[in-house]
Amino acid sequence: MEFQPGDYVTGIYKTGKYAGVVTAIRPMHILVQVKAVLKHPQQGDLHMPKEAEVPLFHERRALSFNEQTNVPKNMVKPLDGDIPDYKKSLRESIDQMRSSLNNDDSLWAKRSMACLDQLEKDYNL
Repeated sequence: MEFQPGDYVTGIYKTGKYAGVVTAIRPMHILVQVKAVLKHPQQGDLHMPKEAEVPLFHERRALSFNEQTNVPKNMVKPLDGDIPDYKKSLRESIDQMRSSLNNDDSLWAKRSMACLDQLEKDYNL
């Protein structure tokens, strides 16, 4: 599918999923301005997912409102429906992640929950 600037899309960037507006088309990427968070990024090391014993356990923030990011073309899809409110979508994405982590007794899940606790404070939720 060909996208044009101004189109409403969803895009996956690293381990997060966002709704936004296309602002530019590049050879390998589509520049998307973030308007909502559909899935909060996973915590920890991207190269060793769900592992707690890593050299650096990253606290991964969601992209901020109106932040622009290059999303690989194959990770961009048309948005089905309206763009949700950013703050509400951020809250819901964290709640969904917490819900899935509550059922996981691993060290990775515990460290991820600690990161989410800090991020909630940083986000002023």
